[in-house]
Amino acid sequence: MRIISSVEQLKQAVGVARAGGRTVGLVPTMGALHEGHKSLVDRARRECDVVVVSVFLNPTQFNNADDLRTYPRTAEADAAMLEACDVDIAFMPTVDDIYPEPDTRVFHLGPVAEVMEGAMRPGHFNGVCQIVSKLFAMVEPDRAYFGEKDYQQIAVIRAMVKQLGFNLEIVPCPCVREADGLAKSSRNVRLTPVVRKVAPAIYRTLKESLRFAEGHSLEQTHDWVVATLNAYPEMEVEYFSICDGITLQPLDSWDQSDNIVGCITVYCGDVREIDNIRYK
Repeated sequence: MRIISSVEQLKQAVGVARAGGRTVGLVPTMGALHEGHKSLVDRARRECDVVVVSVFLNPTQFNNADDLRTYPRTAEADAAMLEACDVDIAFMPTVDDIYPEPDTRVFHLGPVAEVMEGAMRPGHFNGVCQIVSKLFAMVEPDRAYFGEKDYQQIAVIRAMVKQLGFNLEIVPCPCVREADGLAKSSRNVRLTPVVRKVAPAIYRTLKESLRFAEGHSLEQTHDWVVATLNAYPEMEVEYFSICDGITLQPLDSWDQSDNIVGCITVYCGDVREIDNIRYK
């Protein structure tokens, strides 16, 4: 495995691979790698000749300075995991490597970027599109792999790809969970022991809501999920949106769409946990 920090060296290494007719897969990450990231890398390894994993804590997508400051940084462990996964190139740049000058681009991606995380974290998706578009331009991958835990992010990136005309396949990969159901996340290490014990109630409640929804309206299902989770003193629902799985716009009834997803963000102590579940 080659560890590269220079953008020019990255382009050169990928260019050599592409010149030989090899397919290139990209897994963008912010580091603090876990089994969820490993599942993305493993799939890229199965489907592509060359696997590039970027490890870069992108400052422009953080609208909360404390969240950026406390985000786990585990570069040495990350490199060891990627080596064990048989990654070809680990791209581990500095902020100056990625942003030699401020990125002033503003993306207008429409309604998919304006709801849920887009509403709660102003500027977040613009920062995501800044870094992901840079990585796509640098690597020119055939496929790029993203976890479905970040359901809205995938929709936003697809909109960005269409807008900028990138020629690649976005590959969504299933959410990887702990044995108790909690979605794997780099932020999970910040959960206190007490909060960690109750956090699995998020996914458990979402699963139970599938059965609840069979005999109740969409509004009743929404309110039941929120009330059930807010009954835990350690947790507070920031939003729960039962929405169209493509447009991500909130729905009023189950018969409004044949593709319905519930997306949720819950504060577990001071840690934001996101998750989702498919209703149909």
